[in-house]
Amino acid sequence: MSDFLKQFGEDLKKNVDGFIAVAVTEIKSGMSYYSQSTVAGFDPELASAYNLEVVKAKMNAIRALHLKDQVIDSIMITLTSQIHIIDVSDNGEYFIYLAVDSTKANLGLTKSILNKYKKEIVNKL
Repeated sequence: MSDFLKQFGEDLKKNVDGFIAVAVTEIKSGMSYYSQSTVAGFDPELASAYNLEVVKAKMNAIRALHLKDQVIDSIMITLTSQIHIIDVSDNGEYFIYLAVDSTKANLGLTKSILNKYKKEIVNKL
């Protein structure tokens, strides 16, 4: 598992322009399985803890609205100079939190890479 996550982090860092930070977190427990940041002082595990609350709030809203056939695929938060992506696994057990520099990131390529790993995370964790 750790080799897979280490490779995942290195691939993101190498292939995602504007990469800032990443974390992989279990939704039920809030446990972070992997994190990495290229910016001093940017704590992706702390960011994941806060973003876990965003995911849980959206899951509660889906239930409250009786949207039975709907699940979260991803949540994108656009800040002044960063984009934060919360990509939820297909089984709803994990999410990838990724922060990128909005002036450098190619969102299409970034989403494609995340989708590849999102499927693998379910099988590897």
